[in-house]
Amino acid sequence: MTAGPAPRPVIVVMGVSGSGKSTVGGLLADRLGVPYAEADDFHPPANIAKMSAGHPLDDADRAPWLAAIGAWIAERGDRGGVVSCSALRRRYRDRLRADAPTVFFLHLDGPAELIAARLAARMQHFMPPGLLESQLEALEPLDPDEAGAVIAIDGGPQQITERALAALPC
Repeated sequence: MTAGPAPRPVIVVMGVSGSGKSTVGGLLADRLGVPYAEADDFHPPANIAKMSAGHPLDDADRAPWLAAIGAWIAERGDRGGVVSCSALRRRYRDRLRADAPTVFFLHLDGPAELIAARLAARMQHFMPPGLLESQLEALEPLDPDEAGAVIAIDGGPQQITERALAALPC
């Protein structure tokens, strides 16, 4: 009897806006040969309008967004996938784990000054740099019982992606 392909993980690339989630998430998915989803694409228009106006989202705003991301993760099953999602609070990560208990979180982390500089240089994104402080305040680092790893964001996208690959459990 031959065994089927080994299960692939579903990975959430998490962190504050400007940490490189989309760039690293896309590169990581390419390297792993799995689909990539951008969490921003799951936001309803009202959330994007609120953030574009410089207002942080509250938990009620996030609920349908997290549900949609969780559904995407659950659909992936053992086929694997990568999704970028801020997942700043433990309860948000718990919500995603409810749909896929084996999800693995890669927390892209670095100095606030570096992230602020990246945000200031970024073009055509609805998230204004002024919301970085609120995101940093909301961030709850991964707890020891959460499957995941913290990845330093110094260096270029390829270097960060290599670190992310090395941190994966498989």
